[in-house]
Amino acid sequence: MSDGTARLVLLIDDVDDNVDMYAQFLEFEGYQVETAANGVEGLERARALKPAVIIMDLSMPLLDGWKATRELKTDEKTREIPIIVLTAHAMKGTAETVAASGADVYLVKPCLPEELEAEVRRQIERAFALQGSVI
Repeated sequence: MSDGTARLVLLIDDVDDNVDMYAQFLEFEGYQVETAANGVEGLERARALKPAVIIMDLSMPLLDGWKATRELKTDEKTREIPIIVLTAHAMKGTAETVAASGADVYLVKPCLPEELEAEVRRQIERAFALQGSVI
């Protein structure tokens, strides 16, 4: 991960209020945030930007988060990027299905921005530790 992408977060969600709230909070905490409104756009942006972490909603138009996550985790260029699934899907078995898709973390909406930021930080620190780098 280069210094330019060390704090780059890609937020993929089709609900403007969610995007605004989480993006503003993460930017306030010092992250650079890029957004995508659906899974297709999210795949394109992830491959082009190679962010430090991706925050993925599951229910989106064009390509849902389930399929987008599986595609990112099977792509050699993006498989190492941590994916935090942030969704309102809280039914029994969802966590297992999310994990099977390749996501690294599963958070349920509503999620406080502070909790999301703490998980973003953990995932970035974990990725750096696996690479033997220092943030």
